[in-house]
Amino acid sequence: MTHEIICAGFGGQGVMLIGQLLAYGGMIEGKEVTWFPSYGPEMRGGTANCSVVISDQPVGSPIVSEPNGLIAMNGPSLEKFKTAVKPGGVIVYNSSLMDGVVELPGVTLLAVPTNDLAQELGNVKIGNMVALGAFLGLTKVLTLSSIEKALAQVLPERRHHLIPLNNSALRKGWALTES
Repeated sequence: MTHEIICAGFGGQGVMLIGQLLAYGGMIEGKEVTWFPSYGPEMRGGTANCSVVISDQPVGSPIVSEPNGLIAMNGPSLEKFKTAVKPGGVIVYNSSLMDGVVELPGVTLLAVPTNDLAQELGNVKIGNMVALGAFLGLTKVLTLSSIEKALAQVLPERRHHLIPLNNSALRKGWALTES
């Protein structure tokens, strides 16, 4: 099985970290992976997205044009990428920054108030982890424990004190998908 995922948002929302965690988590599970970042021309607050491919087979290209998964942390990113998602795919989006209900026939959509839930946990900067947890809960692309292990590899040593908070955010997102 091959999962092609786009993570997108404004710079500073942690979309590159989401992508790195997916890639490292995939490696931990023995999968073939690619991670391909893309930044807008602005230094901070501009657009940022990355493509991640996780597969049981060798990956031919890191470019993702028709993802089966999208994590959109803001409205412009959702608008830009939502129509590229394949039928049967999954979109998790940050409803804290978007008004209205998004509908897309043939695609599973989950509105997650990531900023609000992260604030409840004490740090709005971990909204990306809430979104990632929800995405993983919906798709089961990787296990939560693989992502939790990947945090220690991806986060710099000076940020390791934040790992328990990040794990709480991941679990909070995952819990949204359990009924």
